Amino acid sequence: MARHVVRAVSWVVLLGATALVTLAVLVPRVAGATPYTVLTGSMSPAYPAGTLVVVRPVALADVRVGDVVTYQLRSGEPAVATHRVVGVGWTAEGERVLTTRGDANSVADAEPVREVQLRGEVWYSVPWVGRLNVLLSPDQHQLLVQLAAGALFLYAAAVLLRGWRSRPVRHAQEGRSGADRPSRSRRAPRPPRPPRHAGVVT
Repeated sequence: MARHVVRAVSWVVLLGATALVTLAVLVPRVAGATPYTVLTGSMSPAYPAGTLVVVRPVALADVRVGDVVTYQLRSGEPAVATHRVVGVGWTAEGERVLTTRGDANSVADAEPVREVQLRGEVWYSVPWVGRLNVLLSPDQHQLLVQLAAGALFLYAAAVLLRGWRSRPVRHAQEGRSGADRPSRSRRAPRPPRPPRHAGVVT
């Protein structure tokens, strides 16, 4: 019983870690999205500090009120913010802009978001994983991802090998033809009893 419990827990851990690496690293790379870490509580409770948000590119014309977008605070600078769109408008020059606000903030952001600042909209999020990005440098993060992927592969191989070795061996029963099968022997007839000699009466 204990062995089955340990095996089940091992599979749960393996699948959970695999899903985490897939959502945080593999899917963004394949889909052309970018992961960002939420550093403040301005989007709580939807995206509290430490959340990893995966942002995919989107045209500003396709953004609607209620969408959550990531944008540069100043065009060309790396600092970004992730807030919800609360309004859409146009400048005096006819440029479409977005008005944003954090869910936990009482007032909208002072500056509108222009298309050149827009990095994309939030596709999905992974809670708490962003805290790891804050603690690691980019090189350390890349190394950790590679080590985690290798460890998961080796662990999966070990679990499968152990499960294969622990299977009960079933011996196939050899089929026997009717001629090979021992037939039920009939009880041999008893030999006839010798006749009793009748006594001579005198």
